[in-house]
Amino acid sequence: MLIGLSPLLSADLLHALASMGHGDDIVLADAHFPAATHARRLIRLTGIDAPAVLEAVLSVLPLDTFESPAAWTMQVVGHATEEPPAVAQFQALLRRHGHARAGSLERYAFYERAARAFAVVATGERRTYGNIILKKGVLP
Repeated sequence: MLIGLSPLLSADLLHALASMGHGDDIVLADAHFPAATHARRLIRLTGIDAPAVLEAVLSVLPLDTFESPAAWTMQVVGHATEEPPAVAQFQALLRRHGHARAGSLERYAFYERAARAFAVVATGERRTYGNIILKKGVLP
């Protein structure tokens, strides 16, 4: 156990976050997301909801400030402006950590970006559209 770190930040996740460079993406994916299909590096946090993982990750990961947005969610198929409950929770967490709202990507554009991501974290989030991509920044 480490002092000051969320216990949700597993050794594999901490290693991935520390290994990422500026501009690299990490995906926090719900349980419905085809994580194994799209991941170059897969980290499983089964049983933990995506907002809890996002909260833990935002406690240690600087988001990109050179590009806005620095986070993206998946649009609801057929209803691009709809905001599912998981996404509303993500937006609130981003705001609380001082970040801009996440942008949104059409489903297949989200999959394409996820396939290029440094890592995909498969959470236990059971709500649909509980997916978010974060772009790593630099420390100020």
